[in-house]
Amino acid sequence: MKTINPNFLLFTLGFVGVLSLAPLTMQLLAAQPDAPAAPFWLIQAISIIQPSVMLFFMVWLGSVFSRKVGLSAPVIEALAATGNREDAKDVKAAIKPQIVPGIVGGVAGGAFLALFYGLMAGYLPAAFRAAGKGLGLPWYTKLLYGGITEEILVRWGVMSFLVWAVYRITQRGQRRGSDVRAHSYVIGILLSSLIFAAGHLPAALAISSQLTAPLVAYIIVGNAAFGVIAGYLYWKRGLECAILAHMVAHLVMNALGALSLFGA
Repeated sequence: MKTINPNFLLFTLGFVGVLSLAPLTMQLLAAQPDAPAAPFWLIQAISIIQPSVMLFFMVWLGSVFSRKVGLSAPVIEALAATGNREDAKDVKAAIKPQIVPGIVGGVAGGAFLALFYGLMAGYLPAAFRAAGKGLGLPWYTKLLYGGITEEILVRWGVMSFLVWAVYRITQRGQRRGSDVRAHSYVIGILLSSLIFAAGHLPAALAISSQLTAPLVAYIIVGNAAFGVIAGYLYWKRGLECAILAHMVAHLVMNALGALSLFGA
């Protein structure tokens, strides 16, 4: 039977998201008063290479530690095996349990983020709101980078490692290979959600010189809240369920007319 390396599929999907960021490079440069003197092609290349290296590392990290704690990407794993008709049935069977939870999680997360922005907008710096209107991510970048690449980076890579680390620290006295307890997943979800949220702060600082307390709260609370939803779905259903929820959340925010440049 012909097979494809699941890591190759994950990296390829994530890399499509990285490429979707390329058109934004010029916008980001134009928004900064002191633009670097380096040639644009060099800046563009760096903007693609840097996240691609991080993506490669996180795909590897997740492939090592996810299996140690029972986390998985069932659809990717099913797609990786090709060669006969039974494979198509396996893919369908892997997708089916993820659809409803992914949609429900995405609608809930998107509605929360839209409402939270509405509550916080009046407290956010005017420069941040103005920059956000000019640098709103295109829909395809939100779906491809936000929905796919970020989930591979944060849930597949970071969360898988953190769950394993908590498991090894808190269950040190138990025999090797013992079942991972729920608290390891919960702590891993919370920590990875905070890391996910904090990772949006540099982007906020890049377009707004005012990193105020309300702005930090908006970015941390909003993204961390969605991170908990995505982390839970990854734990219970698989990586693709978290990816679907992330995509749906962006669609919901757009449908509600919510401006959330630094949303999940």
